[in-house]
Amino acid sequence: MSERHSRSVLFAGIGAEGQKRIGACSIAFVGVGAVGAAAAESAARAGFGRIRLIDRDVVEESNLARQFLYDAADAAAVSAKAEAAAHRLLKIAPDLAVSGVVADLDAGNAVDLLSGYDVVFDASDNFETRFLVSDAARFLKRPSVYAA
Repeated sequence: MSERHSRSVLFAGIGAEGQKRIGACSIAFVGVGAVGAAAAESAARAGFGRIRLIDRDVVEESNLARQFLYDAADAAAVSAKAEAAAHRLLKIAPDLAVSGVVADLDAGNAVDLLSGYDVVFDASDNFETRFLVSDAARFLKRPSVYAA
């Protein structure tokens, strides 16, 4: 096990076996604004092995005060949040398998985009998407977490 997660291994609640289990886990984030970006960064730093970031939005200057994965260059380039966040997470955790998906989650693609992930994290900003994420996670028999 690498030095990166040595403190987690020392923690009795996680240990070496727990850290291996975290590394084997995958998580899909719907929405990588303020809450989603912070949670995705925490997942990457914790050692999740695979992360998918789904968001249709772009980085704007008004995002920079609260959305920590983005910087002024992302806003100036009007970068897609999913792609900019994926790029930043790779700088934090170079061995991470991360994919950024620039898309609106809808009834036609939700199951496909969330399929194959152990956990679904809903950080969307509207009720329609929240219901859709919940329905898709239930269909896939995957736990879902939501935050706002």
